[in-house]
Amino acid sequence: MITIRRLETSESPPMELLLLADPSEQLVQEYIHRGQCFVAEREEGIVGVYVLLPTRPDTVELVNVAVEESLHGQGIGKQLVNHAVQSARQLGFTTIEVGTGSTGVGQLALYQKCGFRMIGIDRDFFIRHYDEEIYENGMRLYDMVRLSQDL
Repeated sequence: MITIRRLETSESPPMELLLLADPSEQLVQEYIHRGQCFVAEREEGIVGVYVLLPTRPDTVELVNVAVEESLHGQGIGKQLVNHAVQSARQLGFTTIEVGTGSTGVGQLALYQKCGFRMIGIDRDFFIRHYDEEIYENGMRLYDMVRLSQDL
């Protein structure tokens, strides 16, 4: 049984999980304090996380979705993304956006299954914003695919 809740301001963000989805601790630290962090819990503790970050009037971005690696494939990521969409709607946003690496085939499928549509490609995003090369699914990551959903 998974419960998803907003992280209390007195709690430390689950950095180990956040860094699974975004390897730059500096970038995570920058947006974690500007956004709202939500965690998925089971009996053993926090097993997933996502962050909603307001970006423009009426628009929020889902900037980090991560699930404990040993629990991949159990539907927790889908629960987190669907919860993020519902939370954004309840918070009064009219659009939710997400960006993911172009090599993340599983993530691209997940977001589309949850109702997101591709709206563009941010070429060389991972070259401009990360000092070290990132590899995913045996490919070097260069571009970010941007997706959006009207609420």
